[in-house]
Amino acid sequence: MLWLAVHLPLLSLEAFCATLLPAAADPAQAATSASVAPVALVAEHRISAVNAQAAACGIRPGIKRATALALAGDLVLGQADAARDARALLALAYAALAFTPAVTLEGPGAGAADTVLLEVQASLRYFGGIDALLRRLAAALAPLGHQLQLASAPTALGAALLARWKDGLVQGPHSTQLPALQALLDAAPVWLLGPGREHWEALQGMGLRTLSDLRQLPRAGLARRFGAGLLDDLDRALGLRPDPRSSLVLPASFDSRLELFARADTTAQVLHGASLLLAQLVAWVQAQRARVAAFTLRMHHEPLRTNHEPLRGGNASAEATELRIELAQPSADGAHLQLLLRERLARIELAAPTLELQLRCTQITRSAPGNGELFPSRHSESEDLARLIERLRARLGDAQVQRVQLLPDHRPECASQGLPLQGWPSVPARRRAGAPSLSAEHAAPSGNVAPAAMPLHRPVWLLPEPLALPERGSLPCLDGHALRLLAGPERIESGWWDAALAARDYFIAQAADGALVWVYRTRLPQPDASLSAAGWFMHGRFG
Repeated sequence: MLWLAVHLPLLSLEAFCATLLPAAADPAQAATSASVAPVALVAEHRISAVNAQAAACGIRPGIKRATALALAGDLVLGQADAARDARALLALAYAALAFTPAVTLEGPGAGAADTVLLEVQASLRYFGGIDALLRRLAAALAPLGHQLQLASAPTALGAALLARWKDGLVQGPHSTQLPALQALLDAAPVWLLGPGREHWEALQGMGLRTLSDLRQLPRAGLARRFGAGLLDDLDRALGLRPDPRSSLVLPASFDSRLELFARADTTAQVLHGASLLLAQLVAWVQAQRARVAAFTLRMHHEPLRTNHEPLRGGNASAEATELRIELAQPSADGAHLQLLLRERLARIELAAPTLELQLRCTQITRSAPGNGELFPSRHSESEDLARLIERLRARLGDAQVQRVQLLPDHRPECASQGLPLQGWPSVPARRRAGAPSLSAEHAAPSGNVAPAAMPLHRPVWLLPEPLALPERGSLPCLDGHALRLLAGPERIESGWWDAALAARDYFIAQAADGALVWVYRTRLPQPDASLSAAGWFMHGRFG
């Protein structure tokens, strides 16, 4: 067996900083930036974690809250929250499930976890070895914004101890054999073990600082003085005792919440917090080898106030705002999902400041991912079209983006109608299934000629109403110049059944500037009083 451990040394601090607005956020990539405000976490009125800026001000874990505020007046203080840390660690475990089904959590003590363990022996050949797997794993975890320490070992607890000790990607605590693991752990400090941390002062007073020092003492005396748990952890780390573990099981649906440290007054601030939830969603869906078909962002607002008093059970419309994003083509691309959400957020105005975000996803599609392509193909072009449609729907609204459905009517103004794209299957999915093209499938009923087989003698864009044209020498005129008739006539006589009779001769004409237009001449008096009894009309323009 080969276990890979991913340790998060700043889990609590990073999980809290994710709730900050952009002005005070402290992402892992900018942990040493001087422009970031000092941040610290408080547990039981004492500082439990600090960032680099707070440490530069002299703030250390263990000092009192009042002392920390005296050292840095602009210190951002947050409350340590084990539930928030657990949600952040769970998102990382979801991302790890994309590499192996055997994923479990490990912590320094009971009820606390800060390390994700992966059993990767069966995955090495697929990913091309341990080094390639480590690089791909680090790239997959990067969007979650955590500082990572990685190590590998033939035992689960041994890998966890090495990862907590130092970063394997930099200093190389990797071992594939038990003798090499024992040699590495001999130099490890005693406080890495849970019981060793509990009895650290007593062990230090006895001169026991490394695991090698422990191994040289009589086991009976150690068990009697410090308990059997210390030796049990040591034996499991060295592979001298079995260490069975239960693998993590993915939930059937995704539902994650993020409580913001400060209220968000703009949609840009909401998007900053939602980006973390989207990264977690992508990790969850990739672990299932699936793609997102739709998701919902729920923004919980600050209660409205009347006469300086909060509403109790008041306006429900101001308590939360929901945005549902439906994709024309399922995707697991986090950047694409964030782009769609940004477009939707830009169209709304918050009813009240947002305090908490909730992201839910119950609709996913399980299918094989598309193959990478060196040159553009019909499938990749169709995928680009689907993404364009999704972005237009997000920016303009579902009602503003429509598809054209052909109708069995010869009159141009009645030959098609616009229908919303919402709920319409994606173009690539139909083409992959061998279905006919879009225009052919949504054409008139069977028996009519498919548009793809008809000559291109009609313009795509028609005028809302036909434009009456003056006549000079039996020819229509546009902008004071006579049109040149190039093709025609195409005679249409239809509509007698609905009192909208059309009897027209259509021509393709060329204007003075070279543009092509579609004109017709009426053959019978028109029932519409706005149109003359006979004459020339322009009905469309060719692009």
